[in-house]
Amino acid sequence: MTAPRTVKAFDADEIHAGNFALGIDHEKAARETDALMERMSLEQKIHEIRGHGPRPVDSLWCAGGDAALGLAAWRMVDGPRGARAGVATAFPVAIARAASFDVDLERRVGMATGLEVAAKGGNVLLAPTINLLRHPGWGRAQETYSEDPHHMGAMAAAYVSGAQNHVLTSPKHFALNNLENTRFEMSADVDARTLHEVYLPHFKRCVVEVRAASVMSAYNKLNGVYCGENPELLDAILRGDWGFTGFVESDWFLGTRSTAPAIRAGMDIEMPAGFRFSDENLQAALASGEIDEAAIHRNARRSVYQKLAWQLTEDGVAGKPRPDASVVECDDHLALALEAAEKSVVLLRNEGDVLPVGRHAGVSIAVVGDLADAVNLGDRGSSMVTPSHVVKPLEGIRASAGDATVEHFASNADLSRLGEFDVAVVVAGLTYRDEGEFIPTAQQEAEDSDLARGGDRATLDLPADQRDLIERATAAARRTVVVLQGGSAIVVRDWIDRVDGLLMAWYGGCQGGHGLARVLFGDASPSGRLPVSFPRAMDQLMPWDIAALSVKHGLLHGYRWLDHHGHEPEFPFGFGLGYTSFQLRDLRLERVGGGLTVRVDVQNTGTRAGATVVQLYRGSVLLRPGGPRLGARAVPLPLPRRAVVGGPSARGGVDPRRSRVAPSKCGDAAGTIPPWAG
Repeated sequence: MTAPRTVKAFDADEIHAGNFALGIDHEKAARETDALMERMSLEQKIHEIRGHGPRPVDSLWCAGGDAALGLAAWRMVDGPRGARAGVATAFPVAIARAASFDVDLERRVGMATGLEVAAKGGNVLLAPTINLLRHPGWGRAQETYSEDPHHMGAMAAAYVSGAQNHVLTSPKHFALNNLENTRFEMSADVDARTLHEVYLPHFKRCVVEVRAASVMSAYNKLNGVYCGENPELLDAILRGDWGFTGFVESDWFLGTRSTAPAIRAGMDIEMPAGFRFSDENLQAALASGEIDEAAIHRNARRSVYQKLAWQLTEDGVAGKPRPDASVVECDDHLALALEAAEKSVVLLRNEGDVLPVGRHAGVSIAVVGDLADAVNLGDRGSSMVTPSHVVKPLEGIRASAGDATVEHFASNADLSRLGEFDVAVVVAGLTYRDEGEFIPTAQQEAEDSDLARGGDRATLDLPADQRDLIERATAAARRTVVVLQGGSAIVVRDWIDRVDGLLMAWYGGCQGGHGLARVLFGDASPSGRLPVSFPRAMDQLMPWDIAALSVKHGLLHGYRWLDHHGHEPEFPFGFGLGYTSFQLRDLRLERVGGGLTVRVDVQNTGTRAGATVVQLYRGSVLLRPGGPRLGARAVPLPLPRRAVVGGPSARGGVDPRRSRVAPSKCGDAAGTIPPWAG
């Protein structure tokens, strides 16, 4: 037996490595900024607080810039799952990567995406999306990480630090943007405690710990005031409480709803163009006294400050030359996309050890469903990425099947022959037509274009045709494995007892087919864990109205809601099976300063190499009718080598670390619960 290894949770040095924002000389940047601002005319300052126009140039959205002053323009591009500019590496969606609970992986995804953005001439990456998954029916659930604030913060901080090796980032949408269909008018109504304990900690971590360079405001209202002109959010909290020194840009087109109120509140750059910040509107506001030149100076200074602090040039940041175009979809990035796809798969059911599937001569596999042979990367809104090639599930399975035979059955095919096969693998789920960003002006052309359809889901059930496909397959097959694609929780109660295996594969990115196949055939032991609770039925969750214009936000949602109301979900937050077993023992707790150090021994007691995510939940007593129940905040603990993050917030947590551990091998995992986690 080899000596045990000790792994520290959340190694700050590793997470923060290369993040340019952490090394800025702010005193020097302030002096240089003030000197330059003294030379700028009012017109030059106004140019710094708005975008160039309603259409991108080379897929980049530009703002500000003045060659005579030596100021480069901001060149912004979306990127929650890869650079949305031409062809780029398409990583699994954020919620899939969150299922890995692996902060090191997410940092590397941020680095790769930032590098590709820089290679395309961009300097601001409009990501990550970190709106809390309050309800799994939210249309943009796939873009975010978690229903848990701590898990969200850990993954987001890692992404920001990674990306800021190469470009500025812009966590979004600030704040409480968690209903899609009515996002332009909806008011998120929330008390101060809930706002600061549940919906803002992950934003705060991105700003305070890893110094996110900019923030994008949200379309919706907070307590009746649009987020883009909300002084509590943009001034009192972001700058006053958290010490934010970057700039705020609006969400596109409808993110700024006024001129003077938005400028006074701290909206620094209207994107993608000066609609509310037009010359006419600004001159009228100045003439009426609603704003003065000092307000424009202050907001323009925030943009100029970041340009000087980040040493922005036409080529990029920090004096670095623009990366060569060959980094886009390079072998390393495709390998990273494969790793992320593999680690994101969650094994939810494995009756009779139907998985992994054999691939020796004589084994026959039926692959069922149109989605098995379709490009299904997620929604077609602002996070859409276009890779040069996508490995579909069928392609990946065939490439890894060895001597086994594989036959594909379309969704409308006669499935009566499935009984002839050893196993039927049914690929079912959702597409961009069922969920995603909802862009009203795009709906007429959505069926035949790359534009969005998406929107919130009124129900968490699969579409009727997908349920019918599963029912027909289970009626004919000897053994059935269902692979679900989608961006959030799916209710499976109607049919799960009839299937032998169930995998949640999310939207797996350009290498998703290979990642899925590696899990199906046992080349990789599944180690993904759910970042969102899967209920048995919608009525286990809070009321959900996708047409609501006012939504009350309380302390409880997700697994905290389920726990408080005594509901047993189909699959709880953090759930996931594997092909081997692990034993955790000898839990030790030690107070260190203002925190708590937790250690646990982890041993692989099965017969296969595998990976696991250690989760510790720290709870507090919540009083409710019928007696106390556990509520909690998530914290972290780790495991032997492959760093991972994770934990919940309403049972209590410890940053899980995961690693591949051979049978009978053991390791020691240790993590400190920091004061901010409580």
